[in-house]
Formats: sequence, C-alpha cells, structure tokens
Amino acid sequence: MAAFAANALVIDEESKLHLWIGYFVIALVAIRIVWGLIGTRYARFSSFRPSLSAAMEQISDIATGRRIHLGHTPLGALMIYNLIVTLLLIGLTGWLMTTDMFWGVEWLEELHEMFVTWAEISVVLHIAAVIYESRRTGVNLPRAMVTGAKTLPGAQA
Repeated sequence: MAAFAANALVIDEESKLHLWIGYFVIALVAIRIVWGLIGTRYARFSSFRPSLSAAMEQISDIATGRRIHLGHTPLGALMIYNLIVTLLLIGLTGWLMTTDMFWGVEWLEELHEMFVTWAEISVVLHIAAVIYESRRTGVNLPRAMVTGAKTLPGAQA
C-alpha cells in the first residue's frame, strides 16, 4: 500500500521511479494472486468467493451487531477482488502508455487516472471499514491481516 500511495501521491508520474514502483506493485499483486491459489486456508480465494447476497447479509449483521467471521468477511472479499482488479488495470493501462501504439493517447491516460482515483477511494473505504469493524467486533483486524491469525473476543491467548 505504501508503494501505491507513493506512486499516486508523491512520485513524479513522468519519472522512471514511477514506472518501477508500478512494476513492483504489480509484482506484489501477482504474489497475492499466487498466495490466493496455494496459500493458507483463509488466504485462499476459495475461502472467500465474492457474493452480493452474502455482502448484503453482512450489512444486516453490522446493523444488528451480529456475527464475527473467522476468515474474510463478504464485504472484505469484495474489496479484495476490487483492489486486485483495480491495481491490475492501473498496471495494464500504465504499461500500455509506455508502448509505441498508445504513447501519448489521452483517453488511456484518463482511464489510468480514473483507476488510480478509484483505488484511492477503495483504500480509504477499506481502511475506514477495518477500523470500524475492529472496534465493532473487538477483533484486531490489522494484526490478523499481517499475521494471518484472528484472535476472537473471549478467546484465551
């Protein structure tokens, strides 16, 4: 996330550093995709298939104060897929802008910027949701994201 933020907010978009950080972000996304296929139980995509009906049920759970999910929540799953696809589209449009065929093509630059803006909005929403859900459920979600282990309230450490 720091590399994306640096590229989106700090690094000059015309610099080589911007290009290399973009490649680095895409490499991280590729690693996450591989980990989503072969990783631990709750890291695998098969454990959190996107579902609009499950997301709506989670919204109901949030409104009524019910349920803590052991793995990714349905809304969290949708956000993960959203961020992966958005970052890949940013990388694709950014790379295309370096090719002879699309060099200086304005609509592609605007599309690239649109995807970056959507990613920024998504990241802010994701961070806000993680903070809210951590407080609501009493589960330290940032720690769970880093360690891969979620400690539920009332569980002995």
